[in-house]
Amino acid sequence: MGHVSAPAVPSATTADDSPFRAPSTGRMIGLDLARGLAILGMFAAHVGPDPSVGGPLGWVMEVARGRSSALFALLAGFTLVLLTGRPRPRTGRGGRQAIGRVLIRAALLMALGYALVLLDTDVDVILSFYGLLLVLALPLYRLSAGALALVAASTALVLPQVLYLLRAAVDGGDWSDAVVGLDPLARITGSDGFLELFVTGEYPALTWFPFIVAGMAVARLDLSRRDVLTNLACTGGALAVIGYGGSWLALHAIPGAQAAVSAATDGGPAASAWWSDAVGEEFAPGHPAWLLVASPHSQTTWSVVGNTGVALAVLAGCFIAVQFAGPRVRLLAPLAAVGSISLTAYVGHIFAIRLLGTVDGEDWAALSVLLGFAVVAMATAFLWTRFFRRGPLEYLLYNATKPARWIG
Repeated sequence: MGHVSAPAVPSATTADDSPFRAPSTGRMIGLDLARGLAILGMFAAHVGPDPSVGGPLGWVMEVARGRSSALFALLAGFTLVLLTGRPRPRTGRGGRQAIGRVLIRAALLMALGYALVLLDTDVDVILSFYGLLLVLALPLYRLSAGALALVAASTALVLPQVLYLLRAAVDGGDWSDAVVGLDPLARITGSDGFLELFVTGEYPALTWFPFIVAGMAVARLDLSRRDVLTNLACTGGALAVIGYGGSWLALHAIPGAQAAVSAATDGGPAASAWWSDAVGEEFAPGHPAWLLVASPHSQTTWSVVGNTGVALAVLAGCFIAVQFAGPRVRLLAPLAAVGSISLTAYVGHIFAIRLLGTVDGEDWAALSVLLGFAVVAMATAFLWTRFFRRGPLEYLLYNATKPARWIG
């Protein structure tokens, strides 16, 4: 990246400096920018105006819903490759130590996620699901970009249908109660345990697994080449068109499809179900037409493909922006700083929501609140990163993984 006045890309050994990122040097600034956008997108979904305000603002708020968390999951896959070796995966003792660090991080992220749930906010906390996804994807860390892309595509095609059948089975039988009753994780956390993490939760592993694998595939590419970034952006655009466009076509071309989707969601606006969460996230089992929608939280193949496309396009756009910015890349420093301490920023915004009294269900989502969250996050992150190499939680998590060095 001769156009960027920044140090060279860090070696694979520096990937341990943070649980969510490599240090913001060289072309990794693009990765932090993408993470910063994902964090601000989550702010928009959690405290921003409701999309029903309409107009450009309503459209932006709608875009942030679901797609920000999908971007976050895809970037988790990128991080997994950083942790286990990039451009080549670590082997031998180094590989075993990297696996140990990932497993420790995953366990701590899951624990932190369940702790945040106890704050009783309206936020659907992603960290526990995130930790599980790291564990599930870890066996794939030595695969090539092509093999990882094939796994991502195949799981995106198959697993949403499996999830649909499992959710219908959970709703139609009492066996799930027995499973939860035997699950030690359920007893410890007071949740539905692994059944929730894999099937019934807000970010079920069955349909979020393709995101993390797609991110791993991207991390195996040479992102210093503009032709690679261009192809990545075009691939993302094509997947977005296939996912959302395919859903739109199915809903309009198949007779009775929209009526069936509306019935499955107790009258939800099926006409916008090809891209909007307005249709709702809950559906009644026994309505196969639901598999035709692509709303971001619908857990369908169409939604996974479309959201992956958006995430790839955003990530490629961030890397391209860094390349073209040259010395002006410093103007992006506040946003990149948020991405560089993304774990701290994510946890911090949930605590802020709790402290500001948004746990009683009142609708205080306003543009001024969103702007306040964004400004405070960027200013705090920018100042912090001027003096410290890692964020507060990143520092704690990094130190917690040091015992992995003892692995022989």
